Amino acid sequence: MKIDYKKLGQQAIEIKANSYAPYSGYKVGCALLAKSGKVYVGVNVENAIYKSTCAEITALNTAITEGEREFVALAVSGGDGSAFALPCGLCRQILYEHNPDLEIVSITNDKAIQVKILKDLLPYAFTL
Repeated sequence: MKIDYKKLGQQAIEIKANSYAPYSGYKVGCALLAKSGKVYVGVNVENAIYKSTCAEITALNTAITEGEREFVALAVSGGDGSAFALPCGLCRQILYEHNPDLEIVSITNDKAIQVKILKDLLPYAFTL
């Protein structure tokens, strides 16, 4: 499957506006591409007890709820979009269980892109 990184990244940038981040002010948007070709988006959702939900997990949970099990790429945009953002450690571990070879696409507002492989970002992931 050929992945259009810029299109996937643009979806992450656009959905970021829906983020709910009143405490940190750090908005995150992501777009998760399933092997089926469908894209699932997610945003971070914060709350007063600091038990926030990450954008990546929001997208993954939605995809799984809809029956998806195989994923090929995840684009992420965070903060003001001037720098590359990557999934946090918790998200890396959870995503790893679904595909250690997942392509992680970081995009800035000016459309600069970096692509990393998840297992390279989490070389010693916990596995059973």
